[in-house]
Parts: sequence; structure tokens; C-alpha cells
Amino acid sequence: MRINYVKTTPFNDQRPGTSGLRKKTNVFKTDNYLENFIQSIFNCLADKRALVVGGDGRYHNDKAIDTIIRMAAANEIDKVMIGRGGILSTPAASCVIRKYGLSGGIILSASHNPGGPEGDFGVKFNTANGGPAPESVTEAIFRQSQRITEYKILNMGDLGPLDIEHTGKSRLYETQIEIFEPVSDYAALMNTLFDFERIRLLFKTGFLMRYDGMNAVTGPYAKSILEGILGAPQGTVVNGEPLADFGGRHPDPNLVYAKELVEAMYSPKDAPDFGAASDGDGDRNMILGRGFFVTPSDSLAVLAANAHLVPGYMGGLKGVARSMPTGKAVDMVAAKLGIPCYETPTGWKFFGALLDADLVTLCGEESFGTGSSHIREKDGLWAVLFWLNIIAARGLGVEAIVRDHWMRFGRNFYSRHDYEGLEPSAANLLMARLKDSLPGLKGRTFGAYRVESADDFSYTDPVDGLISTGQGVRIVFEDIKRLVFRLSGTGTNGATLRVYLERYEKDPGLYNLKPEEAVSGLASVADEIAHIKTILKRSAPDVIT
Repeated sequence: MRINYVKTTPFNDQRPGTSGLRKKTNVFKTDNYLENFIQSIFNCLADKRALVVGGDGRYHNDKAIDTIIRMAAANEIDKVMIGRGGILSTPAASCVIRKYGLSGGIILSASHNPGGPEGDFGVKFNTANGGPAPESVTEAIFRQSQRITEYKILNMGDLGPLDIEHTGKSRLYETQIEIFEPVSDYAALMNTLFDFERIRLLFKTGFLMRYDGMNAVTGPYAKSILEGILGAPQGTVVNGEPLADFGGRHPDPNLVYAKELVEAMYSPKDAPDFGAASDGDGDRNMILGRGFFVTPSDSLAVLAANAHLVPGYMGGLKGVARSMPTGKAVDMVAAKLGIPCYETPTGWKFFGALLDADLVTLCGEESFGTGSSHIREKDGLWAVLFWLNIIAARGLGVEAIVRDHWMRFGRNFYSRHDYEGLEPSAANLLMARLKDSLPGLKGRTFGAYRVESADDFSYTDPVDGLISTGQGVRIVFEDIKRLVFRLSGTGTNGATLRVYLERYEKDPGLYNLKPEEAVSGLASVADEIAHIKTILKRSAPDVIT
């Protein structure tokens, strides 16, 4: 057993985004690609005491973990903790980092992107606060990746891959290796936040739930907590076994990709009382009632309005935060509660800064991500448990809770239109022309919609004063209506344009409108302003949520 110093050449495309480095799996399997990025992370580590490593179980997860462990030993990391079998959800990784005071963690996932040999793979580094690395760290890693000339890795001789299927402690060179149960620390944290006894009683009444693990990482967590600790009937969790290709599924919990769950919840005869799903790495959530879909924006607002019913939040909320494209339903709640509401760019690191400064307690984004001060990541199963606690405390179903919320605060009709797999040149052209048109939009009228303001969103962080520009185009109309345009960086196959449409209504007589019906006028205006059909040559979005 010895350390090998392997000569390598830098890659020019390893700039990690807000969600880490994501590429096609075959790219990560090319010589030295993963090793270059991991060595770049290690070169930037000032604190090498302890790291946690794990992933969502997708294809190449096990081989990547073996490489990372051997590189960690060669780079003199004191201790590496690995979720048994290589399984560790992103929220659980944040929990473990914070609970044990680790230096950080390496999470292997491409989040909600498909897996398998032809799918996607990803690597994300989380820092000691448990959250995604801030821009200063990701930029340092990128600079390292541009000038790296060698990486260090332990030569194991004939020993073969390390055994990560059994819990226990061992040593590899001078590094302590600990294989731990990936669910236990997370489940213990959830027990401190929610009224587990009340939720147990809810299930004892015959309350039926369907949780779709999408053959991704949260299956074992949901089975252990929902069916084990809380006593939900066996079979409550479906598609609960993590598979390398997610069973051929696209592990994104929305109305299109979670089709099986949606069909079950809209069944006219035997729909469960409550439905939920999480994504590949477990940080997103979708909430459904019987024949009823809860938008992520409404979900965040309902959690904020009912937080006083949940043990972990009974002391009150410091404040709330939402990403700029997220619907403004939570703004209405914050105003009534008399607490601050922050509007941030997309990216959980912005919430992390507010949470670390104790300025907010709950936060969320429109892409099915919700979280709180308990960790520094969004947390899919946490949101599901929060809903269960509210249902148990109020004795109402999902639809009744949401409709009561609308009566109190008004309804924010909200929809997101995704145009996927676009030619980057066309997507960039659309955004460039749209930004050029902004100065002339204010005061213009498009049908019944008069523009009140239009800008390319910028954000000044209230904690460190750093300014983030170019965060998405906002067009605000009179009577609290909005359009938002953003290019998404979470895919690996072309560009994705997301168009967000929002309309606020206080008239209860209009609450039964379907969201697409309510925002149809805004959709027409969006095309008129941005020339979507002409530039992108698309007649309709690929996904509507």
C-alpha cells in the first residue's frame, strides 16, 4: 500500500455551478476526470479533520466513492465517514456534517437528473456549515482544476475495492474510515422537530398515504421513518429501493415525471389521503392531496402559516426567504406575521447565509425545494413530515388546509413553463434580446396588462454585502402579476428556459380557476414580449408545473 502521484492535465470545463459539477456519466468515467476535480477540492481544504461521503445510489456511485476514499487517504484526511452502501441523501449529509462538526462533505448526485450509463452524474462539495460551498470556494476549486498537474491516490495493490456494505470502523493508511447507517442521525433530528406521537395516532385512525421514493435515495429514509417509526401501513412507500438508473425513471417530483403518484392521487375511487415524492438526492418534494396538487410556493406559505403547530417551530419564525422566481404566497404570510421576507437569487447558498446569520427560519424555492434552520440544505422528507404534523394537528385534509389558507391570505396562481433541450445559442439570444428590451417596457400595456417595472434581478446579500447580478428577468404588472424568465443550469443536455407566471387574487369567487386558465393571459404576454415561439421555434413548453 503506497501513495501514487499521478501526472495529469487540467480540463477546461470543470467550473462547478451552484449545484456542483454535473456532466454525463461517461464524462466522469474518462481518465482522471473525477480525480482532477476531487484533488482540486482537497487542494482547497484548509481543514482536513473529517469529511462525509455518500450519494444517491445512481450508476457509478460505488466506483466514485472508492476513488474518493483512496484519494482522501493519500491526501491525509484524518477521517472519512461513508453512508453504508454509499447511500446518503443530501439533507442527511448536511445533518451529519453539522452534528459531528465535520470539515465538510462530498455528495455524489446529479439531483433530479436521470441516472444510468447514459444518464448524468455529479459531485458537490458542502462546507462545514452543512451547506453548498459558497462562490469563493467553488471559484477556488475551479482555479485549481485549471492548473492541476497531478493527483494523489492510494495504491491498494491486490486488495480490491473497499467494503462499504457493512458498518464499522477501520484504518486506511493514516485515515480513519467509518461506515455508518445513513438513516439514523437524520431520523433522530426529525424526531426533535416533529410531533411523532401525534403523527402515529394519525396513521392509527386509518389515514392513508402514498410516498413515491422514485427508486432514489429517500426510499430507505421514508421506509424507516414512515413505515417503521411512525407506523404507516406497509406499502405506504412505493418505488423505495434506490436503483442505479432509478428504474428508468426521471427522479424529479413533478406532475409529469411522478405520473404514477399523480394517477393514484387523482383516482376517483381509492385515492389515498396524502401523497408525496422526493427526487434523486432527496432534497426536493412534491405534495398532493386527494385529487389536489399543492404548488411549491403555496406549500412554503402553508408551512410558514402553520409553523406554530409544530414542536420545532413553536417559538416563532425569525423570518422567511424565497428565491426570486418563487411565487409570493409566503410574502403575504410574512406580512401578517410581522416578520421579514427575503427575496434571493436561485441557489441554496443564499439561504444558507441568511440561516447562519439567524435572520430566517424557513426558506424555499419554486423548484420543489423547501427547508429550514435545522440543516443547510433543502429537505424533501422534512417537508413531508411537516405536512403530516399540520394535518394531524388540524384534523383537516390537504385541500381543506390549502383552501383555508387562500381564504386568509388570497390565492397566488402560479405556473412554471419549461422549455428543455434548447440550443444554447437560441436560448442566449432570447435572453439577450429580452434584457435589451427592459428599459422600454415600463408603462407599456400588453392587452389587459400594464407593466409596472422590469429589471434583470440583482441581489445584495444582507450578511456580507456581496452583490449578485444577472439573476433573472422580472416583469411586474399592475395588480400583483409577474413574469420571470431564467436560464437553468441544472441540466446536461442543452439549455433550459424557465418562464414563471404569477397572478394574485383576493376574490374567493375566482379561487376555483385552474392555474393555467388563470395565467393564460400572462402566457400570451410572455410570448409577445420575449418572442419565445419565433426564437426557440417551440410551439409549447415541454413541462408545465
